[in-house]
Amino acid sequence: MGKLICIIGNNGSGKTTLTKALCKAGGFTPYLESHDDRPYQFLFAQDVRTYALPNQLDYLLTRVEQEYTIRTQPTTGVQDGGLDQDFHLYTRLFHQKGFLDDKGYALCQRTYRALRNGAPLPDLFVRLKLPLTQLRQRLQARARFDLEQLVTLEDLNRLEYYLEEWTSTLPPERLLVLDIAHERVDFAGALPEILAKADLPGGLS
Repeated sequence: MGKLICIIGNNGSGKTTLTKALCKAGGFTPYLESHDDRPYQFLFAQDVRTYALPNQLDYLLTRVEQEYTIRTQPTTGVQDGGLDQDFHLYTRLFHQKGFLDDKGYALCQRTYRALRNGAPLPDLFVRLKLPLTQLRQRLQARARFDLEQLVTLEDLNRLEYYLEEWTSTLPPERLLVLDIAHERVDFAGALPEILAKADLPGGLS
């Protein structure tokens, strides 16, 4: 069965960049979150209350479909984010912001729990930690259309809270927390630690 690494963190922390760098260094396969390919993403940006529910369900299903593909391969797959982050951060945030009503949130929660109960937990979560001031600077410098246009700079505090709350429940042997405040943009300094963790008992070995 293939192994699964999830790169998790707040908006702007560099999840996609690290995913690509880690896959190149380790010979792994990247499974990225492509907003352009999602059928409801553009509609969600135009009408958040009408399309929040189908959009979130689509993301949850897409992520677990990636997991199924990874588990059937003989190699390691790496996701930028993943099923658990999509629920614990964005589904919760969109409910708090009023994009999802209580019934919609409850449906997403049922869906997430059913999907996770039917699929093993990722072998390793790599959490990227960056001060909120640096996250804000990175997001302000971005000029692309994606999910982050629906997440304000003020939402970063709440997302950080959700991250802390969620990751505190993860098995310690499956979690690697990296302080990347002084990390190079190509993550060259972090790669050896991640690859070493992947080979430790209780990690991916």
